[in-house]
Amino acid sequence: MTDGGQLLVDCLEVQGVERLFCVPGESYLAVLNALHDSSIETVICRQEGGAAMMAEADGKLTGRPGIAFVTRGPGATNAASGVHVAQQDSTPMILFVGQVGRDMVGRDAFQEVDYRRFYGTMAKWVDEIHHADRIPEIVSHAFHVAMSGRPGPVVLALPEDMLRDAAYAVPGPRVAVAEPAPAPADLARLESMLNIAERPFVIVGGSRWSEDAVDSLRAFAESWDLPVGCSFRRQMLFDHEHGHYAGDVGLGINPALLARIRDADLLLLIGARFSENPSQGFSVLGMPDPGKALVHVHPGAEELGRIYCPTLAINATPGAFLAMASRGPGGGARGAAAHADYLAWSDSPPRTPGDVQMGEIVTWLRGHLDDDAIITNGAGNYCTWIHRFHRFRRFGTQVAPTSGSMGYGLPAAIAARLRHPHRAVVCFAGDGCFQMTGQEFAAAVQYGAAIIVIVVDNGMYGTIRMHQEREYPGRVSATGLRNPDFAQLARAYGGHGESVTTTDQFAAAFERAVASALPAIIHVAIDPEAITPGRSLSEIRDAAR
Repeated sequence: MTDGGQLLVDCLEVQGVERLFCVPGESYLAVLNALHDSSIETVICRQEGGAAMMAEADGKLTGRPGIAFVTRGPGATNAASGVHVAQQDSTPMILFVGQVGRDMVGRDAFQEVDYRRFYGTMAKWVDEIHHADRIPEIVSHAFHVAMSGRPGPVVLALPEDMLRDAAYAVPGPRVAVAEPAPAPADLARLESMLNIAERPFVIVGGSRWSEDAVDSLRAFAESWDLPVGCSFRRQMLFDHEHGHYAGDVGLGINPALLARIRDADLLLLIGARFSENPSQGFSVLGMPDPGKALVHVHPGAEELGRIYCPTLAINATPGAFLAMASRGPGGGARGAAAHADYLAWSDSPPRTPGDVQMGEIVTWLRGHLDDDAIITNGAGNYCTWIHRFHRFRRFGTQVAPTSGSMGYGLPAAIAARLRHPHRAVVCFAGDGCFQMTGQEFAAAVQYGAAIIVIVVDNGMYGTIRMHQEREYPGRVSATGLRNPDFAQLARAYGGHGESVTTTDQFAAAFERAVASALPAIIHVAIDPEAITPGRSLSEIRDAAR
């Protein structure tokens, strides 16, 4: 016999959980007590949104649910930001939330929230555990739901009195989920379509990928001479130096790449949903008739036909599909032509206003970081330099939110460095983005996560200002920021800080940050006019007038 809190921790250990992220609360003290003697590392965060984002990033990196614990009420509502990332990014995650005692439910008790209603459309499944003996059953189901089909977040509420109840159950077995695979008839039809296509194109994205699946994708593309584009913030799914890589299918897309996709007579989506950003505002394909031959491969049957009616729908994980798909005859020049367009777009960063050239900085990093270095970011115009000029070479090296969540990069970098302590982890964050979760830098120092955070500071919410100038030119409102000295902030937390005001200062500052072996912030001050690689803020304003 044990209590509910101990049984829950025992179940997590059986599922192979090595680390969880939390902000402690009195609503789940029994779990905290059980964690005292557990093999699971407990990472203490500063705000529940940061804890949930760290768990989501851990799920991205491992393919198994990232785990977060937060307290009831304010803790649960703060954590919603990370749950939303997991939902939009198709990431397996389980959020455990403390809840009021069972005898108080429905009375609007202190910090009471109806979690089924609150998380209802955001999570794949929301439940509340009322009996301690059912913990193994419900935790097992949570892992199945989080990882199956299109992965996503699960939320489990834990009444505090239930966690203290005596429990007589034992943990269930480690969960392994079903892997849907393609039917032979569908593969034969795909082969016929590939044989007659003159301008085929592949877009990859989504989750449930593995290193083996990425290797199979490369072989598949080579054999059929297929150009491959990576969906928004899924660039690590294909080696950018490979001769069939065509570029990033996301925001600020290469016009030549967009033209190639529009002109394709066969479009093959593997794992991707082709949502708003990669589809350029749902403008590339018709809905529901895409207007061209479309093969859609996705592990979630509910996603097939959800927006586009495919010519051929294949319910399969990327790995199962690519392992079984036939190989082509080889030869051809389609991939090479698309890759040449990509190189022309990404090789030579254009000059932007100011003394700091972000294109040159990203180009320097791609020449000095190892191929296994992990790049994280949140949301903001600073990301366009990463998307366009960095070269992702290996699976698992990009951890970024397709949901466009500000504040994501720093928590994600901490989770990545704790998961891979011997790999370089570099976080890009705008000044506004960093300050959404910047207090989590304290967690990086506490746990010795020697990340390097590049804060790109233009003194404003840059993306919103760009849209503002486009829609209401010259009428600046609510976008200016007065910022701290981020390098001094790093030192105040016990980390390493550097300031960069010219491009030529960056390399030495980065090398000193690496040598410090501490979590570091490099404060890069850029000209507010340098809003995109292609157009300045003034040019956007003038074009709108």
